Amino acid sequence: MTALLELFGRLVVGWIEEVGRTSLFLADTVRSAARSLPRLRLVFQQMEFVGVRSVSVVVLTGTFTGMVLALQSYYGFRKFGAESLVGTTVALSMARELGPVLTSLMVTARAGSAIAAELGTMRVTEQIDALTVMAVDPIRYLVVPRILAGLLMVPVLCVISDFVGVAGGYFVGVKLLGINSGVYVANTIKYVELMDVFNGLVKAACFGLILTAIGCYKGFYASGGAHGVGRATTEAVVLASVLILISDYFLTAIMY
Repeated sequence: MTALLELFGRLVVGWIEEVGRTSLFLADTVRSAARSLPRLRLVFQQMEFVGVRSVSVVVLTGTFTGMVLALQSYYGFRKFGAESLVGTTVALSMARELGPVLTSLMVTARAGSAIAAELGTMRVTEQIDALTVMAVDPIRYLVVPRILAGLLMVPVLCVISDFVGVAGGYFVGVKLLGINSGVYVANTIKYVELMDVFNGLVKAACFGLILTAIGCYKGFYASGGAHGVGRATTEAVVLASVLILISDYFLTAIMY
């Protein structure tokens, strides 16, 4: 019994220490960004890495998500004679939930893992220590540009995902399943509001902050050589993905 309580205590203490260190890391990041923004060149480089290089995977994911959603919605609504609502379902689902969530998860897998691995490698090879010795703030130089890129580019990727998802749903619903195109488009325009899209973009920005912040944090404090970098990368992807799904629930509860 004593051993079990001791194990539980160590887990709680370790979790509290992790939360505290994460909070201090985020506070240092905010302070560095408020004091002076990094060079635009660094921000644009990270925007290209996080955003532009993720377009292909986001397009594929969004397109086939919309197509599958249209297919499943059609088979469900056909039982009630409500096939005309397939377009509305696809558009609302993509704008409110699937667009932001799936886009963020794909970016986490592609860019979040790379951020953690890159910063982790810099940490174990003492490049971050070298920046500190040269009086260069590593938070401002390495972390802030990546977080700004996540905040700016994940909503842009979400817009792309929403568009291709709706287009994929239209193709399946109208071209393959024979739904009247006028009714399909009219119902989509009628029931999908601008706030649905806006709330989805707010979610995407929050998720972009989460995935880049977690990737930077795990990589920045990596230790233990190559094994430690691999562990930090895995933890970054898993933790960011879980936090995205958890925060999605609370954001949905607040917004809707």
